[in-house]
Amino acid sequence: MAHDEMSRRENRQLAVASAAVGPWRTAAGVGAVVGATALGIDAISGDWSLGMLAGPAGWALFFFFLVGTVGGQLRRDTGDRRLRRWSNEHPWRAALPAAGGLLVLDVLAQWFLGDSSLFGAFFLALLPAGVLLAVAGVVGSVKQARGKD
Repeated sequence: MAHDEMSRRENRQLAVASAAVGPWRTAAGVGAVVGATALGIDAISGDWSLGMLAGPAGWALFFFFLVGTVGGQLRRDTGDRRLRRWSNEHPWRAALPAAGGLLVLDVLAQWFLGDSSLFGAFFLALLPAGVLLAVAGVVGSVKQARGKD
């Protein structure tokens, strides 16, 4: 079935399914280590408040989604060939669910744990989500271009 023959709903489902094949246990470990390190650095600075949790939570979420998404794009042992082929043909769409998840969770972390308003938290979370989308999209595009050779 060609891309033009699929509905938006089917494309969205494929994007979420392709995001689910990443190494999420490894990503959780990396996110926890990065978040704990950032929290330790903030604790040394001496500014003790609930707001000091927002930055480390953002770093942990970013690295969690980065490792999970990029690792999923670089994996070769995924079970479904059709899903892998769709992900290779649409690297930017395959990166969208992770960027969206990071955006939503980072907004919530910045809003509830930090001193930001809802709109301030949204604008703070846009940059990491955009960077994640760019990195994952470029990695997928490079993989796609190298696969055609």
